[in-house]
Amino acid sequence: MDDLYRDQILEHYKRPHNFGRIENPDLEFEDTNPFCGDEQHVTVRLDEGGRVAEIAFEGQGCAISTAATSLLTDELIGKSREELLRLPKEFVLDLLGIEISATRMKCAMLGLKVVKSAGLGQPAEWEDEGETGDPAEATADLSP
Repeated sequence: MDDLYRDQILEHYKRPHNFGRIENPDLEFEDTNPFCGDEQHVTVRLDEGGRVAEIAFEGQGCAISTAATSLLTDELIGKSREELLRLPKEFVLDLLGIEISATRMKCAMLGLKVVKSAGLGQPAEWEDEGETGDPAEATADLSP
């Protein structure tokens, strides 16, 4: 099963969905992961009801970082700003479908951090991004 998810991650890394930039976005933010150099910039256009109508990201990063953001952006159309802000990190881990080590957690969470920051209009407060703790706890929902 992990091979299926690894293939999906490689596909999203090589051909990321929603890659690019939206002109005149309603929400926008960029951030980096200083530990590995991943950089991402997210732009969002909202509809009249304040829900995500269009989302795009650009930047450079490792396979996990790029694939996680590509997978995440596929799921965000139609969500309200409040729903974006409530998304837990387990949402992204479930999308990835493989165990993410503590050292790679920052890579996997960069897109979510940038999306939440765009929703807030300022850097999102970010608790543990995987530096400490048991990585098995972060992937408990992925176990069969």
